[in-house]
Amino acid sequence: MNQECYQELDRFPEEQVSITSTKMDGIGSQKAIQIRSRLGISGKINIKELTKSQIGKIEEMIGQYHVVHWELKREERADIERLISISRYRGIRHQEGSPLRGKRTHTNERTSRKQNRK
Repeated sequence: MNQECYQELDRFPEEQVSITSTKMDGIGSQKAIQIRSRLGISGKINIKELTKSQIGKIEEMIGQYHVVHWELKREERADIERLISISRYRGIRHQEGSPLRGKRTHTNERTSRKQNRK
């Protein structure tokens, strides 16, 4: 987890902390503000101006209190598998690769139909 977070922060050294912190999966603008306020880090500082200890604190805070990247994707996949196993309408649509939320399928959804033909 720590290495992924550091790579995400290190990828944009010229950008401000407020912008870069929201580019991580699972961290939105509100969570980024909470993390920065708890650690006392200004959002106007560029990533390259942060010290190693500040980056370590950010990583530690994210690792302890927030679900990010692969954990988020794993939970999402588990939810879809649960819908499929209990044969809910949304689960069946996921399985077929069809639109879930009431989209028109008679004339649209061509990409999905092409995939289903094979």
